[in-house]
Amino acid sequence: MECTSYIRGMTTTIPLDERLRVIEVYTSVQGESSFVGLPCTFVRLAGCNLRCVWCDSTFTFKGGAHRAIDDVVAEVSALGVRLVEVTGGEPLAQRQAIPLMERLIAAGHQVLLETSGSISIERVPEAVHIILDLKPPGSGEAAKNLWSNVPLLKPKDEVKFVLASRADFEWAAQVIREHRLNERAGELLLSPVFGAVRPEDLVDWTLAERLPARVQVQLHKIIWPPDARGV
Repeated sequence: MECTSYIRGMTTTIPLDERLRVIEVYTSVQGESSFVGLPCTFVRLAGCNLRCVWCDSTFTFKGGAHRAIDDVVAEVSALGVRLVEVTGGEPLAQRQAIPLMERLIAAGHQVLLETSGSISIERVPEAVHIILDLKPPGSGEAAKNLWSNVPLLKPKDEVKFVLASRADFEWAAQVIREHRLNERAGELLLSPVFGAVRPEDLVDWTLAERLPARVQVQLHKIIWPPDARGV
């Protein structure tokens, strides 16, 4: 089955299995994770199965341009940055995200995947560096965490907790200990919701609990206005 889409100034026919809904492709510096500060090209896909109350990417819920996978890979490669993050929304909500990552790897890119943890990571290519975002109660979506993802984590992967309160922090500390996440993933990330939790408070809590986790802030919201797009 095929569809007709408008891509790169021309009308072209793309098989349905070869198209993605893409919000934007841009190069910036990585704002989070252990890769923070490094030049990175972001491929932001449309659509999300969650509605976190503090979401800063609600513009991804609808819209996006239908684009061929190879067209996206060609644009990323032309930008000349080896590190690439596939993000959203929730990128795994589109099954074509898997072949996209496979082709980015084949093109010589180091690929990061930021995913909510609500969809199985089982089919994610082995070479992909996964950043799994487990949702605390303050997100409103804690019931959607897919705990069967935890045993699938690799030592190079990362687990992120976006925290809106002290209660969220206590939940994260309990999850880290119960699932021994520090033994499963290479990095554990504690990130305060911008404007809701003071970073200095999060540092105090982390030190008091002796958590084996990295406190991080969203670098892009410090460099640019917090609601800036494409940065």
